[in-house]
Amino acid sequence: MKRILVPTDFSKHAEYALKVAAQIAKKNDGEIFLIHMLELPSSGNDSLSSSHEIPELMFFKNAVISKLDNLMNADYLNGIKITKIVQFEMAFDGIIKNGKAHDVDLIVMGSHGSNGFQEMFIGSNTEKVVRNSEAPVLVIKREEDDFKAEKFVFASDFSEEIKKPFEKVVAFSNKFGSHLHLVNVNTPNNFKSTKVAQKQMDEFVAEFKIENYSTHIYNDINVEKGILHFAKSIDADIIGMSTHGRKGLSHFFNGSISEDLVNHAKRPVITFKI
Repeated sequence: MKRILVPTDFSKHAEYALKVAAQIAKKNDGEIFLIHMLELPSSGNDSLSSSHEIPELMFFKNAVISKLDNLMNADYLNGIKITKIVQFEMAFDGIIKNGKAHDVDLIVMGSHGSNGFQEMFIGSNTEKVVRNSEAPVLVIKREEDDFKAEKFVFASDFSEEIKKPFEKVVAFSNKFGSHLHLVNVNTPNNFKSTKVAQKQMDEFVAEFKIENYSTHIYNDINVEKGILHFAKSIDADIIGMSTHGRKGLSHFFNGSISEDLVNHAKRPVITFKI
């Protein structure tokens, strides 16, 4: 976790994420890319100057740079190499592009979650980044003065397609000295006997070098509730999942358990793209 991207809109949830990123950077001798995207209203014209005067744009950019400079003076960032980035671009596009351009190992974002129509029709930049980022995305929901991942719940169906992202799960777990709780949630609509589910998990894990782990088969009415209930039962520090990055109608009808967790979990959630 050497190169960490942290988007900020200067909200308290964004600062929660920055504080966690600072803790991770200090433990790993890492650096932070602190990014703010200046989103412009769409006017139906690609030319910025057609609806916005250049002096006005520079005024807003300079104001943001000043706010970033003030933020970078926080005590909790002492000793960390920080690169500030300010661009005129839609937030989601800028986050994804900068993540790739700077070859980051982790994106840390704050989120307050959303519900109802806002969640279904609008979504959030955090959800979009979770869906599309190649790098793991760590979502922070509240202030974490002492971020840790000692009890790391990773929920999955442990199918063949999970093996590639699971390599990053193991790397993250080893980096944080986690006990990895591997959870297969059994639901009425997708039921497997304990014997079958356990055999699948054992065969999956056998291909990886993991020492500190345990396997669990948990029954619940749906996968999301099962993950949340299991995490609560062991007082987990963090929840992890892989995500498909579905788009369009496929995403609308199938949904994404990872994105639901980002919205509804109170604990930190980390996602790994398949």
